[in-house]
Amino acid sequence: MMQSRELMQQILAVVALIPYGKVATYGQVAKLAGLPKHARLVGYALKHMDAQADLPWHRVINSQGKISLGRLNERGENIQQQKLLQEGIALTCAKVDLKKHQWDA
Repeated sequence: MMQSRELMQQILAVVALIPYGKVATYGQVAKLAGLPKHARLVGYALKHMDAQADLPWHRVINSQGKISLGRLNERGENIQQQKLLQEGIALTCAKVDLKKHQWDA
């Protein structure tokens, strides 16, 4: 297996490509990074990436279309949900409509 630093870079390189107004699942990012069946590694990479990194981490969601990260802003709002809303991606019953918003990579 490759060095974990290289794996993280592969994952984050894919995350950087997710277009504005679209989302990708953890599994989709893993597959595009050449790491099929390693969705959890994508979650790990996002959780441990530099907080200052200018990457659209908020566009990565789980396979059910739900937000998995619980980061809150100073007003107690889910940061990921707020960022998605700013891009016109609404959540219905805490889920993103994958048919409508999933990145067709």
